[in-house]
Amino acid sequence: MQTDVASDPQHLANRVIKNRRTLDKWARREGLDAYRVYDRDMPEFPLAIDRYGDWLHVQVFERRRPLAETELDTIRDTLAATFDLPRAQVVLKHRRRQRGASQYERFADDAPSFTVAERGLRFEVNLARYLDTGLFLDHRDTRQMIRERVAGKTFLNLFAYTGSFTTYAAAGGARRTVTVDMSHTYQAWSRRNLVHNDLDDPRRHSFVQSDVLAFLARMRASGARFDLIMLDPPSFSNSKRMHDTFDVQRDQLRLLGETLALLAPDGELLFSNNRQGFRLDPAITELADVDEITRLTVPPDFRRHQPHRSWLLRRR
Repeated sequence: MQTDVASDPQHLANRVIKNRRTLDKWARREGLDAYRVYDRDMPEFPLAIDRYGDWLHVQVFERRRPLAETELDTIRDTLAATFDLPRAQVVLKHRRRQRGASQYERFADDAPSFTVAERGLRFEVNLARYLDTGLFLDHRDTRQMIRERVAGKTFLNLFAYTGSFTTYAAAGGARRTVTVDMSHTYQAWSRRNLVHNDLDDPRRHSFVQSDVLAFLARMRASGARFDLIMLDPPSFSNSKRMHDTFDVQRDQLRLLGETLALLAPDGELLFSNNRQGFRLDPAITELADVDEITRLTVPPDFRRHQPHRSWLLRRR
């Protein structure tokens, strides 16, 4: 018989304390304020716990028997005590299977925004206003990869969200960046991330609010080319601002083909997505040389449950 979570919260506290012995030291060495400290380590606690400075972002995953409100209250109290934080700074969210525009759904209009450090840069986050926080921690090493290979190059960031890849590209010395997302809210957030790092130069960094597929068609017609492209699409979208629904499994060949057409000679495309069970279409290899680089893009604090897959593509 399964033990009731609320009756034994110390098991969760003990595991978090154990994880932190290694992770806190590692995070200090890496210059990280934000990192994962627990990732569904024990089935009786189906949680992902991310530390953002003096705040905790706790995602509660679905399971056959949902956690009761009393159990969630106990979890929140336990984590607040374990991290010596006010209870109000432990934010709990239910992580259900998402469809469509859930990324843009507002949760709490009065939630405070603040910045966290990551490898010498600062990023604005908000733990309670939306489903996601504004910074995908699992792509930390992908961002670093971009910074290390972008100096003097042109960079295109598609489905840009809050522009963290763009900030890393700017910090890495990109000659020019273009950041594309449908959301005015997230484009403004992307600009603020550049401002937070004294990198906001409109002569070098431009922002386009657009459906990505429509943007790709316009750019292809114009003859524009980029040296490095980041493509991290949602698994699914049915936004009213799109002409049709988007499904990354179904539409990958068209999306990758249109994106590869914008690569400069010797250019590189970084493609990633977090859809469970995603399979890369073998036809892609007729268009590009493809290397899976997932093991290089998943950081140590996310290796318990692979959060995404990544590929590096070079047009033939």
